[in-house]
Amino acid sequence: MNIGIVGAGKVGFSFGRLLAEKGVRISGYYSRNSDSAREAAEFTNSGHYTDLGKLIEDSDAIFITVPDNAITEVYRQVAEFEIQDKYICHCSGACTAEEAFPGIHAQGAYAISIHLLFPISSKYNCWRELAGAFFCVEGDAQAVEVFVPLLRGLGLQVQIISPESKAQYHLSCALASNFVCALVQRSAELLGGCGFSQTDALHALAPLMRSNLAHVIEHGAVSALTGPIERGDTQTVQKHLSCLTERDDRQLYALLGLEQVKMAQEKHPEQDYGTLAALLNREKEQNE
Repeated sequence: MNIGIVGAGKVGFSFGRLLAEKGVRISGYYSRNSDSAREAAEFTNSGHYTDLGKLIEDSDAIFITVPDNAITEVYRQVAEFEIQDKYICHCSGACTAEEAFPGIHAQGAYAISIHLLFPISSKYNCWRELAGAFFCVEGDAQAVEVFVPLLRGLGLQVQIISPESKAQYHLSCALASNFVCALVQRSAELLGGCGFSQTDALHALAPLMRSNLAHVIEHGAVSALTGPIERGDTQTVQKHLSCLTERDDRQLYALLGLEQVKMAQEKHPEQDYGTLAALLNREKEQNE
Protein backbone atom coordinates (compact mmCIF):
# COMPACT_ATOMS: atom_id res chain seq x y z
CA MET A 1 0.00 0.00 0.00
CA ASN A 2 1.53 3.29 -1.16
CA ILE A 3 -0.20 6.31 0.37
CA GLY A 4 0.01 9.76 -1.17
CA ILE A 5 -1.01 12.75 0.92
CA VAL A 6 -2.55 15.94 -0.45
CA GLY A 7 -2.29 18.72 2.12
CA ALA A 8 0.65 19.39 4.41
CA GLY A 9 -0.94 20.73 7.58
CA LYS A 10 -1.03 19.31 11.09
CA VAL A 11 -3.08 16.23 10.21
CA GLY A 12 -1.04 15.44 7.11
CA PHE A 13 2.24 15.79 9.00
CA SER A 14 1.10 13.79 12.05
CA PHE A 15 -0.79 10.96 10.36
CA GLY A 16 1.88 10.58 7.70
CA ARG A 17 4.68 10.38 10.26
CA LEU A 18 2.79 7.86 12.39
CA LEU A 19 2.17 5.62 9.38
CA ALA A 20 5.76 5.97 8.20
CA GLU A 21 7.12 5.10 11.64
CA LYS A 22 4.99 1.95 11.62
CA GLY A 23 6.30 0.83 8.25
CA VAL A 24 3.59 2.03 5.86
CA ARG A 25 5.03 3.43 2.64
CA ILE A 26 4.25 7.10 2.11
CA SER A 27 4.67 7.99 -1.56
CA GLY A 28 4.92 11.65 -0.70
CA TYR A 29 3.13 14.96 -0.36
CA TYR A 30 1.53 17.45 -2.68
CA SER A 31 0.30 20.87 -1.51
CA ARG A 32 -0.50 24.22 -3.07
CA ASN A 33 2.24 25.44 -0.72
CA SER A 34 5.22 23.62 -2.17
CA ASP A 35 7.46 24.51 0.78
CA SER A 36 5.04 22.82 3.20
CA ALA A 37 4.95 19.70 1.03
CA ARG A 38 8.75 19.61 0.94
CA GLU A 39 8.92 19.98 4.71
CA ALA A 40 6.34 17.21 5.25
CA ALA A 41 8.23 14.95 2.86
CA GLU A 42 11.45 15.48 4.82
CA PHE A 43 9.58 14.89 8.10
CA THR A 44 8.30 11.51 6.86
CA ASN A 45 11.27 10.56 4.68
CA SER A 46 9.01 10.45 1.64
CA GLY A 47 8.69 12.23 -1.70
CA HIS A 48 7.94 15.85 -2.49
CA TYR A 49 5.60 16.23 -5.48
CA THR A 50 4.92 19.34 -7.52
CA ASP A 51 2.75 17.37 -9.95
CA LEU A 52 -0.53 16.11 -8.44
CA GLY A 53 -1.05 13.64 -11.26
CA LYS A 54 2.32 12.03 -10.62
CA LEU A 55 1.52 11.59 -6.90
CA ILE A 56 -1.77 9.92 -7.82
CA GLU A 57 -0.04 7.66 -10.33
CA ASP A 58 2.51 6.56 -7.70
CA SER A 59 -0.07 5.90 -4.97
CA ASP A 60 -2.66 3.23 -4.23
CA ALA A 61 -4.48 5.55 -1.83
CA ILE A 62 -4.77 9.32 -1.68
CA PHE A 63 -5.34 10.93 1.72
CA ILE A 64 -6.80 14.42 1.40
CA THR A 65 -5.74 16.14 4.65
CA VAL A 66 -7.05 19.67 4.16
CA PRO A 67 -9.63 21.69 6.16
CA ASP A 68 -13.18 20.34 5.96
CA ASN A 69 -14.47 23.15 3.75
CA ALA A 70 -11.78 22.44 1.13
CA ILE A 71 -12.03 18.63 0.93
CA THR A 72 -14.53 18.43 -1.95
CA GLU A 73 -12.74 21.15 -3.92
CA VAL A 74 -9.44 19.27 -3.64
CA TYR A 75 -11.15 15.98 -4.47
CA ARG A 76 -12.48 17.48 -7.71
CA GLN A 77 -8.87 18.31 -8.64
CA VAL A 78 -7.82 14.75 -7.80
CA ALA A 79 -10.72 13.34 -9.84
CA GLU A 80 -9.42 15.03 -12.97
CA PHE A 81 -6.81 12.27 -13.09
CA GLU A 82 -7.15 8.49 -13.42
CA ILE A 83 -8.28 7.23 -10.02
CA GLN A 84 -9.95 3.94 -10.93
CA ASP A 85 -9.40 1.26 -8.25
CA LYS A 86 -7.73 3.78 -5.94
CA TYR A 87 -8.80 4.57 -2.39
CA ILE A 88 -9.62 8.21 -1.69
CA CYS A 89 -9.63 9.16 1.98
CA HIS A 90 -10.35 12.27 4.03
CA CYS A 91 -9.88 12.82 7.76
CA SER A 92 -12.93 14.92 8.66
CA GLY A 93 -14.92 13.94 11.73
CA ALA A 94 -18.14 15.59 10.56
CA CYS A 95 -18.34 14.85 6.84
CA THR A 96 -19.09 11.41 5.42
CA ALA A 97 -16.98 9.90 2.67
CA GLU A 98 -19.89 9.99 0.22
CA GLU A 99 -20.63 13.66 0.95
CA ALA A 100 -17.02 14.67 0.47
CA PHE A 101 -16.43 12.79 -2.78
CA PRO A 102 -19.42 13.30 -5.10
CA GLY A 103 -19.45 11.03 -8.12
CA ILE A 104 -16.52 8.92 -6.94
CA HIS A 105 -18.18 5.60 -7.78
CA ALA A 106 -18.58 6.65 -11.39
CA GLN A 107 -14.80 7.08 -11.39
CA GLY A 108 -14.34 3.49 -10.22
CA ALA A 109 -12.65 4.58 -6.98
CA TYR A 110 -13.44 3.82 -3.35
CA ALA A 111 -14.32 6.43 -0.72
CA ILE A 112 -13.31 6.28 2.93
CA SER A 113 -12.90 8.61 5.87
CA ILE A 114 -10.49 8.01 8.75
CA HIS A 115 -10.93 10.44 11.61
CA LEU A 116 -8.22 10.71 14.23
CA LEU A 117 -10.04 11.10 17.55
CA PHE A 118 -7.33 13.32 18.97
CA PRO A 119 -6.72 17.09 19.19
CA ILE A 120 -3.75 17.63 16.88
CA SER A 121 -2.20 20.90 18.04
CA SER A 122 1.33 20.44 16.69
CA LYS A 123 2.40 19.07 13.33
CA TYR A 124 5.79 18.10 14.70
CA ASN A 125 5.01 16.41 18.02
CA CYS A 126 1.47 15.02 18.15
CA TRP A 127 2.26 11.95 16.03
CA ARG A 128 3.95 10.43 19.09
CA GLU A 129 0.62 10.40 20.96
CA LEU A 130 -1.57 9.22 18.09
CA ALA A 131 -0.77 5.56 18.74
CA GLY A 132 -3.04 5.78 21.80
CA ALA A 133 -5.94 7.42 19.95
CA PHE A 134 -8.98 5.83 18.28
CA PHE A 135 -9.16 5.87 14.48
CA CYS A 136 -12.81 6.03 13.41
CA VAL A 137 -13.48 4.64 9.95
CA GLU A 138 -16.48 5.12 7.67
CA GLY A 139 -17.00 4.63 3.96
CA ASP A 140 -17.33 2.11 1.13
CA ALA A 141 -17.30 -1.50 2.29
CA GLN A 142 -14.38 -2.36 -0.03
CA ALA A 143 -12.26 0.41 1.46
CA VAL A 144 -13.25 -0.36 5.06
CA GLU A 145 -12.28 -4.01 4.51
CA VAL A 146 -8.80 -2.90 3.44
CA PHE A 147 -8.04 -0.15 5.95
CA VAL A 148 -9.49 -1.55 9.15
CA PRO A 149 -7.18 -4.62 9.12
CA LEU A 150 -4.29 -2.39 7.99
CA LEU A 151 -4.72 0.01 10.91
CA ARG A 152 -5.35 -2.75 13.43
CA GLY A 153 -2.29 -4.55 12.11
CA LEU A 154 -0.28 -1.48 13.08
CA GLY A 155 -1.51 -1.85 16.66
CA LEU A 156 -4.00 1.05 16.42
CA GLN A 157 -7.46 1.18 18.00
CA VAL A 158 -10.14 1.27 15.31
CA GLN A 159 -13.89 1.87 15.45
CA ILE A 160 -16.14 1.49 12.41
CA ILE A 161 -19.02 3.98 12.32
CA SER A 162 -21.94 4.31 9.91
CA PRO A 163 -22.48 7.32 7.64
CA GLU A 164 -25.81 7.93 9.39
CA SER A 165 -24.09 8.36 12.76
CA LYS A 166 -21.26 10.64 11.56
CA ALA A 167 -22.83 13.91 12.74
CA GLN A 168 -23.71 12.42 16.13
CA TYR A 169 -20.19 11.00 16.42
CA HIS A 170 -18.66 14.42 15.77
CA LEU A 171 -21.04 16.08 18.23
CA SER A 172 -19.83 13.66 20.89
CA CYS A 173 -16.21 14.59 20.16
CA ALA A 174 -17.02 18.32 20.31
CA LEU A 175 -18.80 18.01 23.65
CA ALA A 176 -15.87 16.16 25.20
CA SER A 177 -13.23 18.49 23.77
CA ASN A 178 -14.30 21.89 22.41
CA PHE A 179 -17.17 22.44 24.85
CA VAL A 180 -14.88 21.62 27.78
CA CYS A 181 -12.65 24.51 26.67
CA ALA A 182 -15.63 26.84 26.91
CA LEU A 183 -16.49 25.61 30.42
CA VAL A 184 -12.90 26.02 31.58
CA GLN A 185 -12.79 29.55 30.15
CA ARG A 186 -15.97 30.47 32.04
CA SER A 187 -14.61 28.91 35.25
CA ALA A 188 -11.39 30.92 34.88
CA GLU A 189 -13.40 34.13 34.35
CA LEU A 190 -15.36 33.47 37.55
CA LEU A 191 -12.10 32.93 39.45
CA GLY A 192 -10.92 36.21 37.96
CA GLY A 193 -13.79 37.85 39.84
CA CYS A 194 -12.32 36.36 43.03
CA GLY A 195 -8.94 38.02 42.46
CA PHE A 196 -7.13 35.36 40.41
CA SER A 197 -5.10 36.33 37.38
CA GLN A 198 -5.90 34.42 34.19
CA THR A 199 -2.67 32.43 34.56
CA ASP A 200 -3.20 31.65 38.22
CA ALA A 201 -6.81 30.68 37.58
CA LEU A 202 -5.77 28.03 35.06
CA HIS A 203 -2.99 26.78 37.32
CA ALA A 204 -5.44 26.55 40.23
CA LEU A 205 -8.00 24.63 38.16
CA ALA A 206 -5.46 22.25 36.61
CA PRO A 207 -5.15 19.75 39.53
CA LEU A 208 -8.93 19.73 39.93
CA MET A 209 -9.46 18.98 36.24
CA ARG A 210 -6.67 16.41 35.98
CA SER A 211 -7.84 14.49 39.03
CA ASN A 212 -11.47 14.52 37.94
CA LEU A 213 -10.65 13.41 34.40
CA ALA A 214 -8.48 10.59 35.72
CA HIS A 215 -11.40 9.34 37.86
CA VAL A 216 -13.80 9.64 34.91
CA ILE A 217 -11.48 7.58 32.69
CA GLU A 218 -10.85 4.95 35.35
CA HIS A 219 -14.32 4.60 36.87
CA GLY A 220 -16.79 6.25 34.46
CA ALA A 221 -18.53 9.63 34.62
CA VAL A 222 -21.32 8.55 37.00
CA SER A 223 -18.97 7.04 39.58
CA ALA A 224 -16.62 10.05 39.34
CA LEU A 225 -19.38 12.60 39.93
CA THR A 226 -18.91 14.73 43.06
CA GLY A 227 -20.08 18.16 44.22
CA PRO A 228 -23.21 19.80 45.58
CA ILE A 229 -25.65 18.27 43.10
CA GLU A 230 -24.35 14.76 43.74
CA ARG A 231 -24.77 15.46 47.49
CA GLY A 232 -28.27 16.87 46.98
CA ASP A 233 -27.14 20.20 48.47
CA THR A 234 -29.90 22.55 47.33
CA GLN A 235 -28.64 25.44 49.49
CA THR A 236 -25.23 25.50 47.77
CA VAL A 237 -26.83 25.26 44.33
CA GLN A 238 -28.96 28.31 45.20
CA LYS A 239 -25.78 30.17 46.20
CA HIS A 240 -24.23 29.24 42.85
CA LEU A 241 -27.22 30.59 40.97
CA SER A 242 -27.12 33.84 42.95
CA CYS A 243 -23.59 34.42 41.59
CA LEU A 244 -24.82 34.24 38.00
CA THR A 245 -26.42 37.47 36.83
CA GLU A 246 -26.59 36.68 33.12
CA ARG A 247 -29.64 34.81 31.88
CA ASP A 248 -27.59 32.55 29.60
CA ASP A 249 -25.28 31.58 32.45
CA ARG A 250 -28.20 30.63 34.70
CA GLN A 251 -29.81 28.55 31.97
CA LEU A 252 -26.52 26.80 31.18
CA TYR A 253 -26.04 25.99 34.88
CA ALA A 254 -29.60 24.66 35.10
CA LEU A 255 -29.26 22.48 31.98
CA LEU A 256 -25.93 21.01 33.05
CA GLY A 257 -27.21 20.67 36.60
CA LEU A 258 -30.19 18.62 35.45
CA GLU A 259 -27.83 16.27 33.61
CA GLN A 260 -25.92 15.89 36.87
CA VAL A 261 -29.17 15.11 38.70
CA LYS A 262 -29.76 12.18 36.33
CA MET A 263 -26.24 10.92 36.99
CA ALA A 264 -26.60 11.41 40.75
CA GLN A 265 -29.86 9.45 40.76
CA GLU A 266 -28.09 6.61 38.96
CA LYS A 267 -25.24 6.72 41.46
CA HIS A 268 -27.51 6.98 44.52
CA PRO A 269 -30.90 5.47 43.58
CA GLU A 270 -31.96 5.55 47.23
CA GLN A 271 -31.62 9.35 47.48
CA ASP A 272 -34.40 11.84 46.68
CA TYR A 273 -33.30 14.61 44.32
CA GLY A 274 -36.81 15.94 43.72
CA THR A 275 -36.33 19.33 45.40
CA LEU A 276 -33.08 19.96 43.56
CA ALA A 277 -34.53 18.91 40.21
CA ALA A 278 -37.53 21.20 40.74
CA LEU A 279 -35.23 24.18 41.49
CA LEU A 280 -33.16 23.58 38.36
CA ASN A 281 -36.23 23.05 36.18
CA ARG A 282 -37.65 26.38 37.38
CA GLU A 283 -34.40 28.10 36.49
CA LYS A 284 -34.36 26.49 33.07
CA GLU A 285 -37.93 27.54 32.28
CA GLN A 286 -37.53 31.07 33.64
CA ASN A 287 -34.48 31.71 31.49
CA GLU A 288 -35.62 30.12 28.23
